[in-house]
Amino acid sequence: MSFGGRLKQIGMVFSFTAKQDKMFVPLAVGAVLIPLLLAALAVVLGWGLIFIPLGILVALLALLIVLNLRSNRAMMNAAEGQPGAAASIIENMRGDWRVRPAVSSTTAMDMVHLVVGKPGVILLAEGNPQRVRSMLGQEKRRLAKVIGNAPLHDYVIGNGDDEVPIRKLRMTLTKLPRALSGKDVNSLDKRLTALSAARPQIPKGAIPKNMRPPKGAFRQTRGR
Repeated sequence: MSFGGRLKQIGMVFSFTAKQDKMFVPLAVGAVLIPLLLAALAVVLGWGLIFIPLGILVALLALLIVLNLRSNRAMMNAAEGQPGAAASIIENMRGDWRVRPAVSSTTAMDMVHLVVGKPGVILLAEGNPQRVRSMLGQEKRRLAKVIGNAPLHDYVIGNGDDEVPIRKLRMTLTKLPRALSGKDVNSLDKRLTALSAARPQIPKGAIPKNMRPPKGAFRQTRGR
């Protein structure tokens, strides 16, 4: 990606975070001003002009750290309770994650997402806990026919008992043991693609995308 493209993405993250998080702008200003003021003080005290570029570098680093922390927080706040939020978060995670949003869904915005990665096959359910647990059971029986010995994990997104809060989803998945090689993931992905092709398509518009900035906007702050 070009330098201009990276700056545009960072600008998008800046704008999104400022709208979602009232503390972001004051923290960002402080992250920039404090190192610059300390550098200026060092110069006034006669410690050398080298503190000017050093202060600028520290200020930029502090700003990126604040942006990274607060943008992730803002994204989680925006995603809370939004249909399709789990799939959107996994799509932007670092690593090889093959996401199929809403492989099963209802008109009440209950949905199950299918994810394939090195930990195996993962089902993520969003919506009414009772209804989505039934949907999870159906998907698990359907997938058992094609995934072979690949591990199968399933989670219900929510804040109740035996549920995974959307804020902890990324951490939960990254902690899963890696059971498949890249070749295994490709092979499994092809089998699941064939299985998905044999079922009816979900209605368009099942997953609103206004809950987050365009795909990839957060990658710069996560070092993807």
